Amino acid sequence: MIIVLVEVESSVEAIAGIREALVDMQSASRAEEGCHDYTFCQEVADPGRMRILEVWESMDALRFHFGTPHMASFRETLAASPPGKMSVKVHELGVELEMPS
Repeated sequence: MIIVLVEVESSVEAIAGIREALVDMQSASRAEEGCHDYTFCQEVADPGRMRILEVWESMDALRFHFGTPHMASFRETLAASPPGKMSVKVHELGVELEMPS
């Protein structure tokens, strides 16, 4: 299991300006084989900060994702309105635990 955590610093206006692209990217990514989750979150206390959580079955699934048309389109959108700062962390998990409710 591959976990990708992205933190983006931007502005409320910039995030609002790409909201449709965010929705499209999230929907298309979730439909990909090997994608367990793909979620954009705008922070409540700091609405100019966004986090992205991605959960992939494998590195192969993540690599495939990077080559998809919707990823290319999303990169073009970001290039037109780049975020101020972005950090990306990729983690590979070897053990998956189910926690009781």
